[in-house]
Amino acid sequence: MAICKSHGQDSSYFIGWQEYEKNPYHPIRNPSGIIQMGLAENQLSFDLLESWLTRNQDVIQFRENGGSMFRDLALFQDYHGLQAFKNVLVAFMAEIRKKKVKFDPKNLVLTAGSTSANETLIFCLAEPGEALLIPTPYYPGFDRDLKWRTGAEIVPIHCYSSNNFRITESALEEAYEQAQKLNLTVKGVFITNPSNPLGTTMSHDELNILITFAMAKNIHIVSDEIYAGTVFDSPKFISIMEALIDRKLEKSKMWNQVHIVSSLSKDLGLPGFRIGMIYSNNETLIAAATKMSSFGLISSQTQYLLSKILGDRKFIKRYVKENKKQLKHRREMLASGLANSGIECLESNAGLFCFVDMKDLLKSNTFEAEMELWKKIISDVGLNVSPGSSCHCSEPGWFRICFANMSKETLDIAMQRINDFVKSNGNLRRNLQLPSVAAAAGSRRRRTIANWVVKLSSGDGRTDR
Repeated sequence: MAICKSHGQDSSYFIGWQEYEKNPYHPIRNPSGIIQMGLAENQLSFDLLESWLTRNQDVIQFRENGGSMFRDLALFQDYHGLQAFKNVLVAFMAEIRKKKVKFDPKNLVLTAGSTSANETLIFCLAEPGEALLIPTPYYPGFDRDLKWRTGAEIVPIHCYSSNNFRITESALEEAYEQAQKLNLTVKGVFITNPSNPLGTTMSHDELNILITFAMAKNIHIVSDEIYAGTVFDSPKFISIMEALIDRKLEKSKMWNQVHIVSSLSKDLGLPGFRIGMIYSNNETLIAAATKMSSFGLISSQTQYLLSKILGDRKFIKRYVKENKKQLKHRREMLASGLANSGIECLESNAGLFCFVDMKDLLKSNTFEAEMELWKKIISDVGLNVSPGSSCHCSEPGWFRICFANMSKETLDIAMQRINDFVKSNGNLRRNLQLPSVAAAAGSRRRRTIANWVVKLSSGDGRTDR
């Protein structure tokens, strides 16, 4: 395991990070450096959290009712977690889902981030060599998180831009048949809702198709819902549990075969605190996952601090509302800036990123051309973005671009760099069809891109793109 190459570190997703770390942008110290747009991190509402901490000094000092909590928090920690923390977590999960679902703290397992939660779930659900079906495009880290140590396999459910990458019954069946051809036993379908990298929420129809499929095949569903609190526009977020309740499946076998992964990394912008969780109605799975959680605990100090923050219901409601407003505004800034350069985004309503259509900037409609463009964006434009191929996208030319991990000023500079890049590559190929996602988006965005596309070429000896 120490020397094998199945970790996924050689993915362009991780390589882009390495290039950024060699030459990171700084407005004063390194203004020509690479701007990090490959990191799905939420820094837009830190001021609210910091102001709460300023007003609650006793919490920071681990003091309660005039006495110190330090000794209690510093000594041995039960891997079941602090009950007070689990209580406020399930209340927060219900609040995010508009109280359409009730969560029982005894069905919650705490883990050191969602990475640990996902891996733990796969250890519980699949033997080495068994498979999970995952819709494309999907987060590149899943190739590491779900496979590296568990030995499980991933079989892609191929989705396409013709229907905005929605899951279909035929795509599910094709993936299942492909797994059978590979002699793989399918143990479940793994989804991310809202989607990373699409930034979209799954519809009732999609969830119903998925549930019907899972019931017919007698397999599990894992729903990674770590972006549930980032839904800033319609349509609303529908949890997989809500979809089950709508179909009155609480007493069915399926009720125990659906599992949720959640986290505070995206909703509260706290990835460094490593707060992840598994929720399931399956008592056997919860018992096993709880035992396994001892290998990746959340510190008592972190649980105590967050129990106080989440326990302030008035503050949390204000935070969630303001954070969504900030995300929506920042998404509009990115989409508008790209549109000024003739570049389209997939319509989205959640997440910390946009899925961006740059296929008209490709030299040819191939993944090789996508990689050439990606290298040029990093080296010449100075932006680290994630190519769709790293997300196993079925079509070349799509890129995930993050917008919530930087200041407005830095985002403006990034958009100016893209605009300059498009202008500097001014050999245009005309009369190409616009992608279907642009046609569906409406005339407001169509007018910015019609009838032109950049042909990437260069005469300076560097790679042509």
